[in-house]
Amino acid sequence: MDNRDSGERSRRVTINDIAAATGFAASTVSRALSRPGRVNVVTRERIEAVARELSYVPGTHTRAPALGRAETVAVLVSDVTNPFYFGLIRGTQHQLKAAGYANLLIDSENSAELESHMLSKLRQSIDGAILAASRLTGRQLAELDTTLPLVVINRRVHGVQSVVIDSPSGVVQAAEHLVALGHREIVYLSGPQNSWANEARWRSLVETAGRHGLPVRRIGPFPVGREPGAAAAEALISTGATACMTFNDLLAISMLARLRERGVAVPGEISIVGCDNIFGADFCHPGLTTLTAPIEQAGRVAVSMLLARLGDSGSGSHDTGGSASAARRSAVLPTQLVVRESTGPAPRRPRARAVADR
Repeated sequence: MDNRDSGERSRRVTINDIAAATGFAASTVSRALSRPGRVNVVTRERIEAVARELSYVPGTHTRAPALGRAETVAVLVSDVTNPFYFGLIRGTQHQLKAAGYANLLIDSENSAELESHMLSKLRQSIDGAILAASRLTGRQLAELDTTLPLVVINRRVHGVQSVVIDSPSGVVQAAEHLVALGHREIVYLSGPQNSWANEARWRSLVETAGRHGLPVRRIGPFPVGREPGAAAAEALISTGATACMTFNDLLAISMLARLRERGVAVPGEISIVGCDNIFGADFCHPGLTTLTAPIEQAGRVAVSMLLARLGDSGSGSHDTGGSASAARRSAVLPTQLVVRESTGPAPRRPRARAVADR
């Protein structure tokens, strides 16, 4: 007897085998075999027939997702200490709880490697994942989505469901605001190089400034967090520019402290615009002009999209085959400029290109 053939016959048939044979998603196969009432009759009968042909036997030791009973969704954020994510965590948790799902929160620490490792480790223990500001490549996300239902937030990847906060349109509003105040050069304080949102904001600023014939400059990248604020402020001072936009509010708020130490007046000498309107942006000194992001709504929409794909929309609707095409593919949520005290008219005399220690 061929040992290889014997090994192949003795290998337990899995839900993935049935999915490959039927063309349905593994999540659909799982529901058809464990919760048949959530799958339409034609789909269920096809899956059951193939399961019989392959002699599929569900084992008692099989992990929960293979039986369709995990009812757990992983929510990955790039930095759990960033107040930007507070609303997203609240929105996803409330929406998942209402649907009977648990929310598994993971901090990927701005690391694509850690993000990939955690998703690989948890793949058999979760029904799907919501990835906020993922650091994985588009190809990695598309491949992962074939085996684990995903929704990405603040990212666009072909074939993967997404919720995008339209900060590029907010950047247009911010740039127009600074131009109207008389500023003739805008500096962009860049965030992580592997951030999709960072690149989208920079492109929007370049295009808007170009329409006005104004120069823009990009400095950085700066790590996400408060610590890089001093270095970012020093770099900004050296440019001699009178206005800047930052990748996020954490960077902007920490820059305000350093500029105050250096005796650089905001907005008298430099106007600053942040992004995200996080907790604290309205009571730092001066209050930060920033872009408000509907992040809690983004979390709720992402959960609704994922559950629709899983066939658990909460309305009792049945799965039509488990394909993402049956669910909403993408959503775009608007942003709005919130004007506070950190922006003002450009100074009458241009600032010197470098400022000596005061």
